[in-house]
Amino acid sequence: MTPAIFGIAGAELTADERAFFKEADPAGYILFARNCADPVQLRRLTDDLRSIHGRERLLVSIDQEGGRVARLKPPHWAAYPAGEAFDRLYRIAPASAIEAARANSHAMALELAAMGISVDFCAPLDVRRPETDNVIGNRALGSDPMQVAALGRAVLDGLARGGVTGCLKHIPGHGRATCDSHHELPVIEASEDELEVDIAPFRALNHAPIGMTAHIRFTAWDAERPATLSPIVIREIIRGRIGFDGLLLTDDIDMEALEGSVPERAAQAHAAGCDIVLNCWAKLPDMAAIAEILPAMDAVTAERLDRALAPTMLRDEYAEATELLSKRDALLEIAGAAA
Repeated sequence: MTPAIFGIAGAELTADERAFFKEADPAGYILFARNCADPVQLRRLTDDLRSIHGRERLLVSIDQEGGRVARLKPPHWAAYPAGEAFDRLYRIAPASAIEAARANSHAMALELAAMGISVDFCAPLDVRRPETDNVIGNRALGSDPMQVAALGRAVLDGLARGGVTGCLKHIPGHGRATCDSHHELPVIEASEDELEVDIAPFRALNHAPIGMTAHIRFTAWDAERPATLSPIVIREIIRGRIGFDGLLLTDDIDMEALEGSVPERAAQAHAAGCDIVLNCWAKLPDMAAIAEILPAMDAVTAERLDRALAPTMLRDEYAEATELLSKRDALLEIAGAAA
């Protein structure tokens, strides 16, 4: 198996994609709005992916946080708020905010599981600061690390209740970045003591089965390399100080924060200690080169992947989500009334 997650160009597989995926046998796939026309089409696509590999528990992933980071949107799918909504409620009624976040992600997971999706790249555990770039912005669950951890735990729990595995991101923290790593490399010069705030939510939830790295250079830990490409950050901070032992994915390896060709970046990230390389843009030449350059998945990564997918469950319907969304909305009204 190739230790990579690949994108798909459109709403159905091309003949070339089907042949390549069968040969390369990637760890999984990531979906975007371009792949999601309506519920019938989307479930047909994810069933098609599983049929290629002959395994029901396949890593089929998506970025479905809510707000502006939502690949599935009305009118075919429900609307979900950004993390800021739960942050506002937490300041007034913490227990209600936790329950609202759990109900929200439980409903989301029911919908995703019915679409054949097994992994959601959520919850964002980046601690928001005054200088935080808008690429995180209102996605953040707050500016207090223990609040972020509490709400993040509720998100992961809700997703799991619906049969979907969540993901910690962006380890070891994107909150201090003042630019967008999609376009340039953020460099953080905070001290090790200051960075304890950033890693605190990840440490609190280090038992989560999946995590995603940040394309950010932290000079206190590695003055030369971004976290995704740094053996020091992965070994000493993510695996060591944070204590994360789950499946570690890169953020999209095609982002402009990283230098070199896409296959070179993939090789560097894997050599640094990332279990799985995430490549989103469905460019067959890049995917083929990644499959060629990466070694076959090792036993440790295979065990982490199996552990991450073991609780996932496909569904045929998600009627229960309506009641959960009503519960969420009633709880969020507390914040609206206070405002």
